Amino acid sequence: MPALSSTMTEGKIVSWVKSEGDLLSKGESVVVVESDKADMDVETFYDGILAAIVVSEGETAPVGAAIGILAETEAEIEEAKAKAASKSPSSSLPPPAPAASIAESPAPAAPIAAASAPGKVVATPFAKKLAKQHKVDVGKLAGTGPYGRVTPEDVEKAAGIAPAPKVSVAAAVAPSPPVPAAPAKSAVSYPEIGGAKIVPFTTMQAAVSRNMIESLSVPTFRVGYPIATDALDALYKKVKAKGVTMTALLAKAAAMALVQHPVVNSSCKDGKSFTYNSSVNIAVAVAMDDGLITPVLQDADKLDLYLLSKKWKELVEKARAKQLQPQEYNSGTFTLSNLGMFGVDRFDAILPPGQGAIMAVGASKPTVVADKEGFFTVKNQMLVNVTADHRVIYGADLAAFLQTFMKIIQNPESLTM
Repeated sequence: MPALSSTMTEGKIVSWVKSEGDLLSKGESVVVVESDKADMDVETFYDGILAAIVVSEGETAPVGAAIGILAETEAEIEEAKAKAASKSPSSSLPPPAPAASIAESPAPAAPIAAASAPGKVVATPFAKKLAKQHKVDVGKLAGTGPYGRVTPEDVEKAAGIAPAPKVSVAAAVAPSPPVPAAPAKSAVSYPEIGGAKIVPFTTMQAAVSRNMIESLSVPTFRVGYPIATDALDALYKKVKAKGVTMTALLAKAAAMALVQHPVVNSSCKDGKSFTYNSSVNIAVAVAMDDGLITPVLQDADKLDLYLLSKKWKELVEKARAKQLQPQEYNSGTFTLSNLGMFGVDRFDAILPPGQGAIMAVGASKPTVVADKEGFFTVKNQMLVNVTADHRVIYGADLAAFLQTFMKIIQNPESLTM
């Protein structure tokens, strides 16, 4: 199971493109995997025969786990099937007996895909250290650990080293008086509601849940700013016929403001330093039937409005079809969330992990305002709320950024240049 995004921990098999017994060529699509963001084709790294499918359609597996076994020759198919049966979570068959020696055993069947680079052997760090000390090629070892992982015992056996006898801790250490166990922390229980139906999270919903919980560890604050939109509304009416959306206008305005305030485009990833991003990549929240995804308008400050709108349309289509590539949804440096089209006048957005700020945009509505002379007038206004990481962005930084953003929105001619 390959890692198809930086936040992916497990994947779901959508469908197998190939069947058991099919001949495969390196680079050929074999299976479609649902990650936490998209459905993607997974290619085989090797030529061979798809001897056995370990994870069936609709089932999930952690990143790095074997999902299928590839045999180099027909003679290895039965061995591969036995190995697949031992790896299958639903299998109750005992694992096959180990071969008498590594030299006499046939070459192990190769996994279809892994989260690491092609040909890279999965081994524990200590096993790699031992292999280096004893000059053992881990690539030639058949791992006995979970999912074929090479363990230190595998390396010692290959090097002809007898395993050290295990010392009984109970015999070497005098028994200590029993310590009373701490009372178990009771799990929170909720009252049962009659007729309720429990529906498991989809892969995408599970990823959203993890990200939202992770965001709770970041100290955030929020700043709101009302902005008159009469000039922006007028521009939108002119360019709408050319395929420009309000989302593209807002993303372009935010990108231009971020260029002048790079600290708002920064992030804190280790709790000890700033990460200043050289690119201004605007991630825009898009609602999906089974969750939320944020396609990224890369280098939004460098694209003209019309090219940006075209790119946004393509990204939305790919997102709806679950065909976004990882760099198209995990490279954002600043996020824009717009609920104005639903009539929402204000809301707070939750900061995505790994970013410094997110902007929540409400609807533009007629509002009574007073000018400097005290005269009342009616203008269209929208309320913008920005949530930021207080470790790297301070109140004055956000205020200055929002003032620049306001000037661009109220004088939007620069958006079309």
